[in-house]
Amino acid sequence: MSDAKKRPPGQDRQRSNVHAEGRAAMKLDRSQIGAKTAPKLMKPAKPLDARLTEQRNPLSTRIDQLSTMEIVDLINAEDRMVAAAVGEERQQIARAIDLVVQCLRQGGRLIYIGAGTSGRLGVLDASEMPPTYSIDAEAVQGIIAGGTKALRRSQEGAEDHAEEGAAAIDGKNVGANDFVLGISASGTTPFVHGALKRARERGARTGFLLCTYPSEQLIRLHDVVIAPLVGPEVITGSTRMKAGTATKIILNTISTAAMVKTGKVYGNLMVDLQVTCQKLQDRGERILMETLGVSRRQASRLLDESGGHVKIAIVMSKLSLGAEEARRRLEDVGGSIADVVGNLRSG
Repeated sequence: MSDAKKRPPGQDRQRSNVHAEGRAAMKLDRSQIGAKTAPKLMKPAKPLDARLTEQRNPLSTRIDQLSTMEIVDLINAEDRMVAAAVGEERQQIARAIDLVVQCLRQGGRLIYIGAGTSGRLGVLDASEMPPTYSIDAEAVQGIIAGGTKALRRSQEGAEDHAEEGAAAIDGKNVGANDFVLGISASGTTPFVHGALKRARERGARTGFLLCTYPSEQLIRLHDVVIAPLVGPEVITGSTRMKAGTATKIILNTISTAAMVKTGKVYGNLMVDLQVTCQKLQDRGERILMETLGVSRRQASRLLDESGGHVKIAIVMSKLSLGAEEARRRLEDVGGSIADVVGNLRSG
C-alpha cells in the first residue's frame, strides 16, 4: 500500500471497542431506559454477519417492551455516540476535503453516489449547494441508484447492479478532474462499487464512506476511505438511523469546508448566496448591514444594483465600484472576497 493511501498514525482500523466505549461514556444505565423493563444484555456471540451495520445492538434487544419515553432515551443515548465516531475520522475527512477543493479548482466536480438512504443524503447535500453558495449546479452532484424516482419511493433492487453504477458514471462523463465519493453504510453495495470502479478507470479520484470496518483492499483501492464506526443500530440493519446521521454530518462537513476553502464565505457569512426568496433577501440585507455598517434601505439598494449577489455588493461598497468591475475583480482572484477587500474582522 502506497504512503498516500496509508492511514495516518492513530487512525488504524482496530476499533472494535469504539461503540462499547461510547456507551460507557454516555453512562447508559437502567435508570435511563427504565429499571423494570430495561433490556438484559445478551451474551456476546460471534455475529452471523461481520458487517457492523448488520449486527444486533445488545441494548435494544427488548425495545419492543419499552415505554415510549424509554425508547426515546435509548435512541437518544445511541445517537450521542455518532459525533464521537465521526470525530475519529477527522483526518480522513480532511483528506477528502482537500481532494474536493483540488478538483473544484481544476474545473472538476464532486460527485456523490449511493443507494437508498446513502444516495438520498448525497443528492440532498448536492442540491443545497447552489442556493447556499451560488455554485454551479454541475459542480456538486448526487447520483442515486434507481434515479430520481428513488428519492420518493424505495427502489431497493436498483442497488444490486454494478453495471448500472458504471453506466451512471459514464453518463456523467467523469474524468480526471473529478472526485467521486461512494456512500454505502454496509460497504457492500454493488451499484456503488461498480460506479467507483468505472470512475477509477476514467481517471477520477475516488473515496468511500461506510459505517463498518473497511477491508485492506478497499483502503488500497481509493484515495480516501472514511469509516465512522457508530456501532449496531437500535433496530438491526436500519442504517437510516445512526449510520445515516453520521453520513449527513460528514457530507455537511466536506461540502461546507470545500466552499470555505474556495472563497464562498466571508468570515463565517454566506456571502455567495443567491437572493431568490424573501428569507434570503432578508439574510442578504443583514449581511450587508453587518459587514458594511449601512442601513437596511441602503443594503436593499446595494443588492438591487448587484443583481442580488451579496459578495459583489460588498466589493461595490468597500471599493466604490460598479457591479461589473466588482464582478471582474472577484473573478480575477477566483472569487475570494478577502483577496479583494481584506479579511473580515469582528467587533
